[in-house]
Amino acid sequence: MKLLPTLFAGAALVLSAVTAQAEVRFGVMNESYPPFFAKDASGQWQGWEIDLLNAVCEEMKEKCSIVEISWDGLIPALQSKKFDVIWSSMSNTAERSKVIDFTDKYYNTPSTLIGPKDQQPGATADDVKGKTIGIQVSTIQSEYYKKYFAEVAQEKTYQTLDEAFQDLASGRIDYVFGDSLALDAFLKSDGGKDCCDKMGDVADDREILGAGVSGGLRKEDTELKAKLNTAIAAVRASGQYDAINKKYFDFDIYGAK
Repeated sequence: MKLLPTLFAGAALVLSAVTAQAEVRFGVMNESYPPFFAKDASGQWQGWEIDLLNAVCEEMKEKCSIVEISWDGLIPALQSKKFDVIWSSMSNTAERSKVIDFTDKYYNTPSTLIGPKDQQPGATADDVKGKTIGIQVSTIQSEYYKKYFAEVAQEKTYQTLDEAFQDLASGRIDYVFGDSLALDAFLKSDGGKDCCDKMGDVADDREILGAGVSGGLRKEDTELKAKLNTAIAAVRASGQYDAINKKYFDFDIYGAK
């Protein structure tokens, strides 16, 4: 979530068709966020969100490319036309909707706290009282902390979740607060499976946590929004969405919201 974008030709995803129009550039956070997006050993982007991006671009019959941007630089870079669509696990929230528009939802998961295995489970203000919570900057979890936990717990911010995970594993913080699937991936990793466990999902607050993850667009790009919404719906209707989902998860990531 951060700086100036760089377009990597080698990492670019190119989907062409006879009827393809101008290239559609997708902004993706320049840090790994498994299982949604990460680079393989050859430097190519892969993951659930990248597979969905491919399917959506194929459905639109457009050439598409990836522009890498730090997380907190995604919205400014979109507004300055460094790329056309934020496609980076960004939740559609009331605050963000003041400055950008969003496509229809393409997935949704709860927000979760994880902590050391010997810590008592719980995800309320009483449970975190006197503790230090690691949170990635410019996230919906940081806004949730301000409303529900700021009076009883301390926040420590990080540029990436990986940095927060390292501090949690080494005992420098008491919790990490983030998207449940990203945290679950850490708990299953070599660095997380021995040290840490899920403490619980926080109570929902739609105004802060949003209406699900969507593609972010400039408000004036109504034609592109319509094309993306049509493509997302077609990918779901065709069964491609379910096939991609089953490749990574044993439950429906689309969610209830």
